[in-house]
Formats: sequence, C-alpha cells, structure tokens
Amino acid sequence: MENKLYVTKSRLPDKEKFFRRLEEIFQTAWITNHGCHVRNLERSLCDYLDVDELLLCNNGTTALMLALQCAGLAGKKIALTPYTYVATLSAILWMGCTPVFVDVDPETMCLSPEKLRKCLQDSPDIAGVLPVHVYGLACDVEALDVICRENGTTLIYDAAQAFGCRYAGKGLLNYGDYSICSFHATKLFHTAEGGCVVSHSAAAHQALSRARAFGHEGDTHYCLGINAKMSELHAVMGLSLLPGTEEEIDRRKNVHTAYDALLTSVDLAFPRRSSKLDWNYAYYPVLLPDENSILRVQEALAAQDIYTRRYFYPALNTLPYLKAEWQVSCPVAENLASRALCLPLYGDLEEKQIVRIAASLGKALAGLSLGKE
Repeated sequence: MENKLYVTKSRLPDKEKFFRRLEEIFQTAWITNHGCHVRNLERSLCDYLDVDELLLCNNGTTALMLALQCAGLAGKKIALTPYTYVATLSAILWMGCTPVFVDVDPETMCLSPEKLRKCLQDSPDIAGVLPVHVYGLACDVEALDVICRENGTTLIYDAAQAFGCRYAGKGLLNYGDYSICSFHATKLFHTAEGGCVVSHSAAAHQALSRARAFGHEGDTHYCLGINAKMSELHAVMGLSLLPGTEEEIDRRKNVHTAYDALLTSVDLAFPRRSSKLDWNYAYYPVLLPDENSILRVQEALAAQDIYTRRYFYPALNTLPYLKAEWQVSCPVAENLASRALCLPLYGDLEEKQIVRIAASLGKALAGLSLGKE
C-alpha cells in the first residue's frame, strides 16, 4: 500500500483539534439545521475567499441545483462547457434544463467566449450560461461577463475546482451572478462531503437559504425547497482544515515546480494559465499526443502502482444517455478529453515519489516513441 500513488489523497486534520470540536457537538447534541459550526464556517469562508455572502450545502451538486432554481433557470436552456466533470451536467438535467453545449478554448480548456457569443446569437432563448474554471484555471471572466450582460443571460460559474484562487486581485468566486464550489474529500479544502454557493445580494442569499432548508424559514414555508443543508459534523472537518489551507497550496505549488523541472524534456502539453490568476495548484494536468498514448501510458504507470485519472473524460456532449439533439459536435473538447491526464498531486507527495512518477511517465512515453520507429 505504501508504494501505491493515487491521483489524490484526502487531507486530514490534526486529531486532537478535530476531536475537541466533535466534543462540542456531543455536549450540545446539535448535529444539523444550521448550527454554530456551520455558521462559523460560513463566516470563516467568506473571509478566506473574499466574498460577501456564502451558503454551505451538503455537496457541490446540490449547491449548483440551488443556484439554478433560485436564479429562475429550472426547465430552461443552459449553455455549458462539455469539458468538465459530469456533476455539472447532472445538476442541469435534474433541474429539467436543456443543455446547450458550447465548445472550449484549445489553450485554456475553458468555455470559449467567441463560441458562446455565436451560440447566444443563434439561440436567443438560452436563459443561463454555466462555465467551469477547469482545474481551477480561470475562465475569461471579463469577456463572459460582457457577453452575458449584453444578452441578458444569468451567469453561474462552476468553481468546484477553484477554491482559494484569486483573479485580478480578488477571489475568483466573486465573478458571475452565482458561483458554486465543491468541498468533496478529493479537493484541497474539504468537509468530507460538502459545497457552497456564493451570491451577490441579500435577496439572492435569502432565497438560497430558504431553498436549502425545504423552503422553510422558521415555521413558515415560503417556496419549493430541498434538503441541502451541511451537518455540524462536516462543518467541524472544514473548520479543522481551513487554517492549514494556505500551507497546503504552498506545498502543492512546490510539487508543481518539481514536476515542471523533471518533465521539461518530455513530450507533453499543458493548459494555458492567465497571468492575472493566483492559482491553487489543485491539479497537474498534462496533454498527451493522442488517446492511444494516454491508454498505454496509464497502463504502464498502473503497472508501477502509479494511478492517474482522465480528468475529464469523456466530453459530456458525447454521453450516451443524452437526447440525440443535445449531442452536438464539440471537436476541441472531444480532442482534449481524449488526451488529458492528471498526475498524482497532493501536498505531502514526497520528492522521491515525484521523481518516481516523472521517471515512469518519461519512460512510458519514450517506449511509445520507440514503438513508432
């Protein structure tokens, strides 16, 4: 087991600090329904992420569903990227929305503003736009903001992978009409299971808060809602981990730097990162020449107990359960999805392990090149 290297490794808090917080829960017997630990974590995250309003949820998918519902987008057409994790699409489908896939920029791997503009011209009944900050790499937020305002469409960012990122000097979750984040155990900050939705007005925050709790506020029922509350147990995990998050980002940055140095001579491509972005170094994505290469490299690395992941495969517009009319061609996203691979990355990945991964990857790619000769 010690020699196995997985693509992610969940951070765990200091046991004593974690158990002290758990003891507080046992003393009060308050386990859910927006207790003091959830409220404390919401305030702490507002400060850390540089946002005014933040609502904790039981996961990132329900957070996205709440944003769609409270923005009045349920049952409407939503333009979205095909290059992301399937949960982005799942939330849209669960809300009865029609997905309209818009291809991505080949360099940033995020939704293309130019293609979005054309899509909105061709389909003026699109009510919302859902880009994703893929790998925590910021979308072209300035261009997307202009396009959405010109067309009167609601802009919701899936920032599930972007916790702690800053863009042009402010928290990345400030952009758009809403932003959602995931606090799943695989993320650099997590609550084991959890997520949040960020909004930018008191009215939106109140609507989200009511919808999160079955539509209730106190004993009064106001609207359609769902149970999307975070428990006190999960909030305690977040409160225990949050203070060490900057240190975790620094450690991940060091892992990135080590990978970069070791892979300079290897035939790989990487997504482009904006100079305005202070990144969280949440992933180490690489682009291989083609799908055959990726399959053979994954097999070779797995034989060495190095387990990579095809984040994100397949392109969502190709999923077999979609209606035929939704499966539009997105050649850039489909190409990227066939070639992208994420290497193991977490803060306590040791130098010797990084060397081992880089050497195994280089050897696997060299073997592919020899096989072509």
